[in-house]
Formats: sequence, C-alpha cells, structure tokens
Amino acid sequence: MSGVLLADRYLTPMTEADLDEVATVEKLAYEFPWSRGNFQDSLRNGYYGVCLRHVTGTLIGYCVLMPVVDEMHLLNLCVAPSAQRAGAGLTLLREAVRVARAEKLEGMLLEVRPSNPRAIQLYERFGFTAIGRRKNYYPARHRSREDAIVMRLSFKESAHGAR
Repeated sequence: MSGVLLADRYLTPMTEADLDEVATVEKLAYEFPWSRGNFQDSLRNGYYGVCLRHVTGTLIGYCVLMPVVDEMHLLNLCVAPSAQRAGAGLTLLREAVRVARAEKLEGMLLEVRPSNPRAIQLYERFGFTAIGRRKNYYPARHRSREDAIVMRLSFKESAHGAR
C-alpha cells in the first residue's frame, strides 16, 4: 500500500510524520483517547497503521492493526467527527481486511464498546459477529469501567456482506 486513490480520498501507510494529526483526531473523536505515544509504540512494534486522507491532505481517519498468530486484531479505527457518516469507516474497514487477507491471515478480531451502536452496526453489516465480552475493559465516565463486545470476522466464511 503506497497511496491508493479513492475518488476524493486516498489511503497511505501511517508513519511517524502522521502522529501529531492522528493524536489530534483521536482526541476529537474519543472521550478516552489513545496518546500519541500509544500510536508511536504501535508503529515501532511493527503494527500496521493506515491513514485515510481527503485529496486536500486533511486526515479523515485511520486504523491500527496488530497481527496475532493467524488473525489480525483491529486495535483502533477512528473517523474524524467532521467526516463521520460519509463512508470513511467502511473504507478503513475494507482496507484493514485487505491488509489482513494479504498477510494470509484467517480472520479479524476487534473490541467495541456496547455504548457505540454506530460502530457495532458497521461491523455487523460488514459480517463481524459477537463472540464474547471482556468485562470492565474500557474506562468509562459514569461507571468505573465498560465492558467490550468482542467481534470476529472469519475470512473463510465472509463471501457476502458490504466488502
């Protein structure tokens, strides 16, 4: 992946040079954001980072992927609040799956907050299914912690859906 053009936006590998912008978007989008250091550590550890930019160069969103044995773990997928509901999340999810398939992995795992129904709907529409829960996984404002729904997409079974 070296810069895939998609109509009015393009995908590029995330690099150290993107991290200030990535951290800014992360803070705008999430109440409990990753730090710039979290992204930096991910890249240094060999995880895949993907940026989605408008043709003007503005960062629209990004994702971070960690290969684990025979599966890809989607650690973070974020779309800037100003760009939400315009297909950016689906574009990033498609690219994440493309990267995992290119690595010949068998599937993808992710965690999502139960309080994030839009993300859950995107993942389900794409073919992910809930396979479990991680208790007290996320920090939360009005309670001490929030569970995570664990979702999985098997590439062997995913011949349908919004890919």
